[in-house]
Amino acid sequence: MENLNKRQEEAVLHKDGPLIIVAGAGSGKTKTLTNRLAHLLHDGVPASQILAITFTNKAAHEMKERVTRLIGTKGEDSMPFVGTFHSFGARVLRKEAHHYGRTHQFIIFDSDDSKKLAQRIIKKIPEFKETWGASKLLGEFSKYKNTLNTPEVGSDEESQMLYSAFSTYESALFHNNAFDFDDLIEKVVKLLKNNHEIRNLYANKFKYILVDEYQDTNHSQYELIKLLAEAHHNLCVVGDDNQAIYSFRYADFKNFLNFAKDWPRTKIVLLEENYRSTQNIIKAANSLIKHNELNKAQGLKKELWTGNIAGDLITVGEASHDRGEAEWIAEEISHIKRNQEEITAILYRTNAQSRAIEQVLIERNIPYEIFGGLTFYERKEIKDVLAGLRFAMNPNDSVSKERIEKTFVKAIRTDLVINLPSLKDRNTLDILGFFLEHSRYFEYLDNNFPNGEERKENITALLDFASLYPNSAECLEKISLLQVNEGEKNQRSRPQIQLMSIHMAKGLEFAHVFIAGCNEGILPHQLSFGKNEDLEEERRLMYVAMTRAKLKLSLSFYGYASRFLYEIPPELTLYKSIKDTFSLKSFYEKDDDEVYID
Repeated sequence: MENLNKRQEEAVLHKDGPLIIVAGAGSGKTKTLTNRLAHLLHDGVPASQILAITFTNKAAHEMKERVTRLIGTKGEDSMPFVGTFHSFGARVLRKEAHHYGRTHQFIIFDSDDSKKLAQRIIKKIPEFKETWGASKLLGEFSKYKNTLNTPEVGSDEESQMLYSAFSTYESALFHNNAFDFDDLIEKVVKLLKNNHEIRNLYANKFKYILVDEYQDTNHSQYELIKLLAEAHHNLCVVGDDNQAIYSFRYADFKNFLNFAKDWPRTKIVLLEENYRSTQNIIKAANSLIKHNELNKAQGLKKELWTGNIAGDLITVGEASHDRGEAEWIAEEISHIKRNQEEITAILYRTNAQSRAIEQVLIERNIPYEIFGGLTFYERKEIKDVLAGLRFAMNPNDSVSKERIEKTFVKAIRTDLVINLPSLKDRNTLDILGFFLEHSRYFEYLDNNFPNGEERKENITALLDFASLYPNSAECLEKISLLQVNEGEKNQRSRPQIQLMSIHMAKGLEFAHVFIAGCNEGILPHQLSFGKNEDLEEERRLMYVAMTRAKLKLSLSFYGYASRFLYEIPPELTLYKSIKDTFSLKSFYEKDDDEVYID
């Protein structure tokens, strides 16, 4: 109980009955949850009766380590089950697989296994070949399982094909003595719903259940927890509705908002003291998130505060274009005084935004790393498109030819191999346009990858860069030099600059944070303009990005400023116009050794 504030202590000491811990950003959520778990053990609750669910293996590992430090090492039997939804589901299915005609030695199909199976199914249904790819089909199957629905035989041809394909897919899993990743939750939920004996067994086994990041649960996860806790109601959930940013994974933050309705006599504990950020950052984040209406649930409304210093004002920089914005960020980074332990993060809404930023950091010889992802020119779609450009310029390039032949079906690859070399004297965009059109590349991305739209944005960023180099040889040379420099810089030292999407940054914190592309159409993303609930999720995404910063927060934009910037009180910001500082000409006309700025 040491070093806990009164609200944290209140949550830790609560024993029986439903409990929701509304934990704001940087408020000690993990500390509170692990202390509660340790206190239950200290209070005499057998470890076998406690179930703690997290969303990532990393979070589960951290929780185990913290609990071990609190209670001491007492052997494996002294530790309750602490793991992800999927690892718990796998454990249950190892014992109950016979209910689905599998043995306890079943295998779990990974994404590649499922994709190969889907590809075989598509080949058997000719109508699918033109409009459906394996990734698109698996996306539908995943949606069925995460929402606990199954396809029905409708009157239209497509629904009939989907029903047939899903039935074939499930049958193949059965014959392979296998479950796929989504089955690890969906099949357990259906088993508990349909078999009262099994449901009572597990509901009585786990008398205390703790769930982290409850705002990120989808319908199948929600139903699993509800079925397990219905016998005793000793359910503790932790989360923050202001940080619900995963609807694209079928998460529904209304599960969090409606918790007290689902579980009468719920105790609500608000953790509102932030230990991470300066006062100015917290005030700005609070002002932003107040504009959301959907999550103003009775009893769950909170407002972060901190006892930390006021700190610097939030810098807002306006550029003329993404290249100028990238130059400004690099310039600001070069003036940061930091110790070896401090990390500076550059966050962005879409991965395509990293291209301009990476280029500037490379040319300024500033080491960086892409956190949890690939650098721009390592991404598959960029390599595919550049292979087309390289082959057009050099038909003897066997590596690019092999990439084209492996990527596309026979008719398309034959067309590309025959016709691309005839375009070598055309400008760069003409060649890239021919490749994209004749390969039907955007359609290929939609059919084969769940993040097709994101990959298209990366290609658009590449086209934007290529438009500045009409000469294809010069364009390829520039890209090659960037790749060489990028490889060399990371060998010299551990980078203190990390680039990542805002989604990747959730749960992390940094001394200094730059949020790039705070433009209307990027953050919020243009796809969110049609629905208010989508727009509010974009605002929550901005809130998550802002609350990653401990000491210094900088926001930048070009073109039309994001509406979110107008929701931050002007007295908390320091505006800088950088529109005329970094021109396009100065950005691209550099010699090998120096950077000239107009």
